[in-house]
Amino acid sequence: MISLTTRMLTRTYTRALADLSTARRDLTLDLDALAPGLDPDLVDTLRLCLHELHANACKYGHPHAPVVRHLSRAHDGTLTLTVHNRHAPGAVPPVPRVPVERTTTEWDRAEGQRGLLLITRLAAAWGHYSWPPRSGLGTLVRATFTA
Repeated sequence: MISLTTRMLTRTYTRALADLSTARRDLTLDLDALAPGLDPDLVDTLRLCLHELHANACKYGHPHAPVVRHLSRAHDGTLTLTVHNRHAPGAVPPVPRVPVERTTTEWDRAEGQRGLLLITRLAAAWGHYSWPPRSGLGTLVRATFTA
C-alpha cells in the first residue's frame, strides 16, 4: 500500500543574516530526521539553496517579520524546500526571477538575483507565489529536489 502523506518540518528565524548558519545547521538536522541516509552531495545542495533563498528573504522581506523555512518530503521521496518572507502591508513584493540578457548597468542592479541561477541548475524545479501586495503576507519561494 502506498502512503500519500507528506511529512513537513517548519522552522522560524529572524531576518538577520547571522541566522544563516543556524538555518543551514537546522536543515542538516531536519534532513536526517525526515530523510535519513541522503547522499551528502544532495544535503550540500539543499544547504546551498537554503542559503540563497534565506538571504533573499532577508534582503527583500519586511524588516520586523520572520523568515519561515518549510522542509517537506512527499510519499515519492521528493524533497521540497520552501522559504517564506512577509512584506510591509501595501508594499509591492519583487518578483523572484532568473536574470536574462542585460546591459552592464542592468547586471549590476540584478546581482542579487544570481542565486536563483544556482537554484535553477541545482533543483529539479522551483517556483514562487506572491500574495496580493496590500495583504502584507509576502512571498513563498520553493525548490524541489529528487531524493
